[in-house]
Amino acid sequence: MTSKAELQPNTSSVWRKHLFEIIFESDTPAGKHFDILLIVAIVVSVIVVMLDSVSSVREQWQFWLRAAEWFFTLVFTIEYGLRIYSVARPARYIFSFFGIVDLLAIVPTYFSIFLPATAYLVVIRVLRILRVFRILKLGAYLGEADVLMLSLKASRKKIEVFLFTVMMLVIIFGSLMYLIEGEGNGFTSIPRSIYWAIVTLTTVGYGDIAPQTNMGQVLASLIMICGYSIIAVPTGIVSAEMVQVAEQKKIRKVCDSCGFRFHEKDASYCRHCGNAL
Repeated sequence: MTSKAELQPNTSSVWRKHLFEIIFESDTPAGKHFDILLIVAIVVSVIVVMLDSVSSVREQWQFWLRAAEWFFTLVFTIEYGLRIYSVARPARYIFSFFGIVDLLAIVPTYFSIFLPATAYLVVIRVLRILRVFRILKLGAYLGEADVLMLSLKASRKKIEVFLFTVMMLVIIFGSLMYLIEGEGNGFTSIPRSIYWAIVTLTTVGYGDIAPQTNMGQVLASLIMICGYSIIAVPTGIVSAEMVQVAEQKKIRKVCDSCGFRFHEKDASYCRHCGNAL
C-alpha cells in the first residue's frame, strides 16, 4: 500500500500543490472536510446501489436512482482525475491500493452501458471508506492489525496442516456415511456425503440431508463432538502466535503511529516519524 509520504505533490504550480494538500493531507482543515464529504458521498452512493437492487424501489424510483448513480460516478471520476493531476508521479498513485480501488469504484457504471449487470459492482466503493483511518488518526489500530497479520503469517504452516487433517476427516466420515445410509436416505454420492460431513463438522447443520439409520445417527453424533473440539484448534494456534508477536514487538519497539519496526532497544522516539515509542 502506498503511503502518503511516497505520493509527493506536483510542485510545478502553487495551485497543484494546494490541490494536493486538500486531497491527500487530512491534517489540514480543508483536507479533513474534503475527506468527510468524500466518505459521505461514498456511503450515499452505496445506499443508492443497494436500493436499486430492490425491485419495488427500482420500479418506483428508477429514474432518480439512475440519475444519482451517474451523478456520483461523475463526481468520483473528477476526483480520480484530480488525484492523478496533483501528484508528481501519477503511476505511483494509479497502481497503489487506493488508486486501484478508486478506479474500480467508477469503471462498473461505464461498463453498465454495455453490460447492465456490472452496475452492481460499484458496491466496491465501500472499500474507499478505509480512508476514515486517516481522518480519525487510528494509526495505532493499524499497528495492532499488523500484529494480527504477522500472527496469521507465522501460523500459516500449522493452519495448513490443520486444514489437511480436517479434509482427511471429512473424506473418511463422508465415505462411511455413504456406506451406512446409501442413496435411499439422500446420500446419493460420496461427494454429497462429504458435503454433509463438512456441514456437520463445522456445526453449521443446514438440515437438507440427515441420517435415518441408527448407525448413521451415531456417526453423526461423533462428528458433531469432533466439530466442537476442532473449532478451538485454529483459535489456539493464532492466539499463541499473537502472544509471541506481541512480545517481539515490545522488544523491537514497533512504532504505533507509522508501523516502523527497526529501532534500537533503548530508542525513545521513532526515527521515521518522530512519534514517542
